[in-house]
Amino acid sequence: MTKLKVAILDDYSGVALQAADWDSLNAEIVVFTDPIPLGALSDTLHPFDVICLMRERTPFPESLITALPNLRLLVTTGPRNQSIDLAAARANGITVCGTRSRKTTTAELTMTLMLTLSRNILPEAASLREGGWQGPPGRDLAGRSLGLVGLGNIGQQVAKLGQAFGMSVRAWSPNLDDARAAQTSVMRASSLEALAESSDILSVHMVLSDRTRLLVGASLFEALPKGAIFLNTSRAGLVDRYALWQGMRRGQPWTAGIDVFEDEPLPLNDPWRQAATEFGDRLLLTPHLGYATQTTWELFYQDTVSAIAAFQSGSVIREL
Repeated sequence: MTKLKVAILDDYSGVALQAADWDSLNAEIVVFTDPIPLGALSDTLHPFDVICLMRERTPFPESLITALPNLRLLVTTGPRNQSIDLAAARANGITVCGTRSRKTTTAELTMTLMLTLSRNILPEAASLREGGWQGPPGRDLAGRSLGLVGLGNIGQQVAKLGQAFGMSVRAWSPNLDDARAAQTSVMRASSLEALAESSDILSVHMVLSDRTRLLVGASLFEALPKGAIFLNTSRAGLVDRYALWQGMRRGQPWTAGIDVFEDEPLPLNDPWRQAATEFGDRLLLTPHLGYATQTTWELFYQDTVSAIAAFQSGSVIREL
């Protein structure tokens, strides 16, 4: 019996094979730790029967799907993947499956960025390494106002964590009403600008869509109090980065923590890297760590293996 040829894409951390029992599949496994250039995707992936995606790192539009005649199964980590053309996959007889996901990791990273920037951890640690001691004092979270752009699953978790630190929490989203806000003991802001005006820390937790693209722009940053912190652990396309940088030059916000970028992995010549040089410790950039934890990877890849095993036996699980 011919073995399935399986490609694991975008395993940046090089942990896929250790996170699950791939040997149980009795398949030919090839791992790609570096992104495949878009122009080389069809030639590189042509031999594979099964392709395993890490979230939305590699898009699968109709043009790519139709260029892969051997492809029979796509498995994406997570329960949805907006970069896959599901209609094209179905039209070409390709099964698409997902995995379960964990809901706490991004909220935890959001709080990590919040604490790091509030307490000046980066400059203080650097000063200590260089022989110094305490610099200007940081700020408490207790008593501060946390504004959330979006109150979905992750936004609600951040709200609860903020409340545990003694913060008052307000939120805004296009469909948020007072009743749903009250379920999380959060005050609903009347508008995005009103939310910004009252936020010592403003954090974005929205799904990216045509409706929300560049939702956070110049007017929002102009409304922030001087010295505010801005955080985005959601999607880069929600925020006008040039408006953010212009706002930082005015001190609105004073600091920012960003975990998501328009191009990932972040190119060496990307303007974000230039901004990091300009703003120094005021701009904390992390390489999309929101969902990147050991436990999450184990869940993702173990569910991926089980989806492939089910396919081998003639059944389908977690089909998208």
